[in-house]
Amino acid sequence: MTFLIVTVAWAAHTRLFQVVGKIDDTLALLNLACMMTITFLPFTFSLMVTFPEVPLGIFLFCMCVIAIGAVQALVVVYAFHFPHLLHPQIERSAHRALYRQHILGIVLRGPALCFMAAGFSLFFYPLSYLLMATVIFLPYVSKASSWCKGRLVGPQEPPAHSVEFFTFDLHEPLSKERVEAFSDGVYAIVATLLILDICEDNVPDSKDVKEKFHGSLVAALSEYGPHFLAYFGSFATVGLLWFAHHSLFLHIRKTTQSMGLLNTLSLAFVGGLPLAYQQTSAFAQQPHQELESVRVSCAIIFFASIFQFAIWTTALLHEGETLQPSARFGGHEHAFMFAKLTLYPCVSLLAFASTCFLSRFSAAIFHLTQIAVPFAFLLLRLLVRLALAPLRALRGLSLPAHRSEDDARAPLLPSAH
Repeated sequence: MTFLIVTVAWAAHTRLFQVVGKIDDTLALLNLACMMTITFLPFTFSLMVTFPEVPLGIFLFCMCVIAIGAVQALVVVYAFHFPHLLHPQIERSAHRALYRQHILGIVLRGPALCFMAAGFSLFFYPLSYLLMATVIFLPYVSKASSWCKGRLVGPQEPPAHSVEFFTFDLHEPLSKERVEAFSDGVYAIVATLLILDICEDNVPDSKDVKEKFHGSLVAALSEYGPHFLAYFGSFATVGLLWFAHHSLFLHIRKTTQSMGLLNTLSLAFVGGLPLAYQQTSAFAQQPHQELESVRVSCAIIFFASIFQFAIWTTALLHEGETLQPSARFGGHEHAFMFAKLTLYPCVSLLAFASTCFLSRFSAAIFHLTQIAVPFAFLLLRLLVRLALAPLRALRGLSLPAHRSEDDARAPLLPSAH
């Protein structure tokens, strides 16, 4: 939940700084205060999860979200007080007051719900969790209710001065650069967490090296061999998922709200890859839990990659606006991108299914897939060309047949003269 709350705050922050065109020292300090409060969310979330029945953890978490919304509201008020800081479209508008009211209403909806959740946490904490979940899905619930209202009441004429500059329309464009920057940050943090686990848990104690391994550091490190194997496999998975994400966004021209939501869901499972590493690195110590660990790891990798494929599918639905020409249907990169984005979902699903029939070899199957996928990525373009060659040959054979039929019918057509 904390990842989704942070993502919602980031999305609101992104939209907010599309309204603010310029930044002065005061806005920079307010932005710093907002970022500092966001970084406190994981700590309060840990308190809330560790002590779920203690009101203080839920209360502190809600107060953090309220503080974030309050700072964002201060950014709006300050920027509208000095119009030269606003986006030129709003700065020149004669309805700046309506813009301010509309934007403040959107920014403060989530903190208002968290304020109610903080109050209920003192005497009925289950309702607090429900209200916090509502904060996450509020933009999409609002959009769905507007759509239902339009279907029931019928289309209504928009007001003369529309304030739809700051909305949560699922098809409205997001800043592609901000989405990429946020995604790169998540991947970088996940990769860093992997190496921190190695540094913390797999450095032999000097006393143990002298007593148990007679001073041989190589022999001591060999005992941690499965941990290093799991680390390199997990890091390769993170790196290749980032590579697929990078390739995908090279072919995307414009991101929409729905693509941003799918990207957030993908990143949520990418954030679970350190858990997958911990599961696979414990094979030697906990062989009785090997099957469950492999299945959990396969599930995390599957969902992290399948949501990337969902981004691609969503982009294809509006390919004229969202995709580069080379990646659209019929483009020379379309088949290659399709293969690249389906590789991990197919491999992880196959590994998961194999554990159902070959449970004794679950660890070997998982490690084999971790080794095979990087080589498959290296050879992917060649494999795609080899797979398409027979199809192109069949297509080439079918074209002359059609042409011969046309030639046979040509004398029967009336002359153009």
